[in-house]
Amino acid sequence: MSTFISKALLDFFIAFGIVLGGSLLGGIGAVVSLQPPTQTMLDVSDRIKIWALAAAIGGTIDPMRVIESNFFDGNLSPVIKQILFLLFAFIGAHLGSELVKWVCGGGKG
Repeated sequence: MSTFISKALLDFFIAFGIVLGGSLLGGIGAVVSLQPPTQTMLDVSDRIKIWALAAAIGGTIDPMRVIESNFFDGNLSPVIKQILFLLFAFIGAHLGSELVKWVCGGGKG
């Protein structure tokens, strides 16, 4: 498997796992602190999405530097790759959040 596809899949699953794991552990913490776990899980899944995206791509500044330095030099291949990595991480975080919403809502859209 190529390096690009491997990193894109890794970014996807890291972001997905951060949202899903954070929400589940937040729900456990809510049960322990006698709060409603469903609402806590929904809140956590929405709040943690941007951090899951940032963690999956390895921080917030370095990918932007790659895009900026290569875009203005006319090197579009690294720019496109970096944008695709961001997209895969975003899709992973979003699907993780949607899965939490689906589970907490009992299958309601």
